[in-house]
Amino acid sequence: MRSMRENVEVVIIGAGPAGLTLANLLQRAGIGCVVLERQSRSYVEQRQRAGVLEHDGARVFEEWGLGESVLAGTSSDGRLEIRLDGRPRFFDVAALTDGRAGRVVPQQVLVQRLIATFVEGGGDLRFDAAEVTPHGLDGPAPAVTYTDADGGRHEIACAYVAGCDGFHGVSRASIPEGALTTYTYDHGVAWLTVLADALPPRHALFGIHPAGFAAQFARGPRASRFYLECGTADSLDEWGDERIWEQLRLRLGDPGLPTGPITEKLFVEMRCFVADPMSYGRLFLVGDAAHIITPMGGKGMNLAIADANVLARRLRAALREGDEGPLAAYSETCLKRVWDHQEFSRWMHEMMHEAGNVTLAGPFRRQLARARLERLFASDAAARAFADLMA
Repeated sequence: MRSMRENVEVVIIGAGPAGLTLANLLQRAGIGCVVLERQSRSYVEQRQRAGVLEHDGARVFEEWGLGESVLAGTSSDGRLEIRLDGRPRFFDVAALTDGRAGRVVPQQVLVQRLIATFVEGGGDLRFDAAEVTPHGLDGPAPAVTYTDADGGRHEIACAYVAGCDGFHGVSRASIPEGALTTYTYDHGVAWLTVLADALPPRHALFGIHPAGFAAQFARGPRASRFYLECGTADSLDEWGDERIWEQLRLRLGDPGLPTGPITEKLFVEMRCFVADPMSYGRLFLVGDAAHIITPMGGKGMNLAIADANVLARRLRAALREGDEGPLAAYSETCLKRVWDHQEFSRWMHEMMHEAGNVTLAGPFRRQLARARLERLFASDAAARAFADLMA
């Protein structure tokens, strides 16, 4: 079996939004990197997850000169619709944040553009990489080994390793037990996520109803992503298409809700996870490899992009300016944002869920959640604080 030994400045494990963003930023900084991804290119490009890029996330690409290639044609929408028991209320994020608003950017579109930009710039992106294993992370000369699709063994020596391979990836699992402190929280509910070829709403739509929470977001000009609160023990067999559309019409308060073929159904656990620190030796964790956040508030992909931005700038300082000081503070810098968004996501989760389904926390908490929701429309200070965290 052939074996190849190589050398590069940074090895990036994982080609999701975190890894691809980091790869493009390092390419712009003139830092050599190799991206290793265990899945095929077609799988990665079609994987559909998050779809909202915050204002600050868009600025990352613009500041690095990637705005035109990554964000071209994407739409900006600063309004939310919140239906309480079927009654619509509109919340204008952009008007409350001096024009700051998120963009509708389906993850597969973002990933496809990041791949194309990186490869067209001469980037080294290797799909179907099996048995990826980091070595020597606590020493001065780490390396990453993997097996390619033809069975060839590779060893890549590097200065740093970026673990961008998600919650179940090998990066965090390579860190010795006891080196990290981990924090977890389970909200005790789940979401059924449904992708359908159905006309999207004009604005991001949240439905609060006694039957449970629901939401609808655009995933393209003729596609929608729906969310339905459900039990943690539910199975897909219990959620046939007819029941899904019935519950969506009920919870969103729209008897005439446009329907269409359902192309994907998945359960999402409403759990949170944070690893501290987000580094070990010369390994740096980015995005879901370091932290998981519930979809409420749309922070997951945006946190990954923010991590990549911080890491790219500090790797540039270390590799081009010989200053490792900023890199040593990578984890501390990122975790401030992570915990801020975790708190906001939890706050919003409780408000949206408990204001509807009385069985979650009881009638007293239900009334508290409704008072919290009403405050957003009655208090300018509360509205601006909410908008600032949503933008």
